[in-house]
Amino acid sequence: MSPQRKQFKKILNQFSKRKVLVIGDLMLDHYIWGTVKRISPEAPVPVVNVNSESVRLGGAGNVVNNILGLGGKVSFCSVIGSDSAGAWIQERVQSKGINLDGLIVEENRPTTKKTRIIAHQQQVVRFDHEERSDLQVKTKRRLIDYILGELPQVDCLAISDYSKGVVTKQLLKMVLPLAIKQGVPIVVDPKVSHFPLYKKVTLVTPNNLEASQASGVEIEDESSLLKAGKTLLKKLSCEAVLITRGEHGMSLFEKSGDITHIPTEAKEVFDVTGAGDTVLSTLALAIAVGTSLPDAAKLANISAGIVVGIVGTAAIEKEMLQNVLSKV
Repeated sequence: MSPQRKQFKKILNQFSKRKVLVIGDLMLDHYIWGTVKRISPEAPVPVVNVNSESVRLGGAGNVVNNILGLGGKVSFCSVIGSDSAGAWIQERVQSKGINLDGLIVEENRPTTKKTRIIAHQQQVVRFDHEERSDLQVKTKRRLIDYILGELPQVDCLAISDYSKGVVTKQLLKMVLPLAIKQGVPIVVDPKVSHFPLYKKVTLVTPNNLEASQASGVEIEDESSLLKAGKTLLKKLSCEAVLITRGEHGMSLFEKSGDITHIPTEAKEVFDVTGAGDTVLSTLALAIAVGTSLPDAAKLANISAGIVVGIVGTAAIEKEMLQNVLSKV
């Protein structure tokens, strides 16, 4: 085992001592699993013969799953509806030993639900139930009050922004300055439309497309990649930007001027669903224990390489990561 991998295992063993506050858009991931043997006579679409169904925590809920899977502690702040999907989520979150005080129920707002039909290891179609309008004023107030109460008790703040209504300008304007003042690192899985809101955070993790759109630089080669990374650093005045680049790995741009290119760890890619959640979770815990940004990014890259080899929304487990680290 290389010295770096030994160091990563030591970092992993410290995760149990740290707590992350996750803020973001919670959703229910519903999977319908089946097979396809024919095309419908009614339209040129496949007929899926359903074999089974499953439901999982998605969005910010998958970030929570990943943090718990890695052995860390977590508190959770999000919004659900007063419906069957919301009730399932409440029961599931509580079963993990997480306090429900930060899970705000808003009447007349559906819980975000994504239904994916999977056949032969491939996603056939996805349909969404969601409401992206503004939250009620009282809901926003309860979110902010909960977060301000939790900040002094956590070691990192992870923001999982799916642009479904939880992460707003008002919320970040109240929360970010206080987190920075208290020395709490902030890691953000961003949405392009909200990029101006993430100023002065520790780290943002856009994918290649998001980085292109947010920077105004189409990433086509190394030169444009460098330009996009530096542009985002300047725009956000943050400590670092980590651009996730699929089969090309990741590129970390730090405020110091250091740039680290990290090759992909994935051996086989079946499904990238949830990979960003895994990256966010691993980064948050690694930074919480004081890991350098390059090492935190490398460890997150290894985690992502594991989950993309699993079909469906997958959460990393500590044992999975330990096994991979032990092999090299």
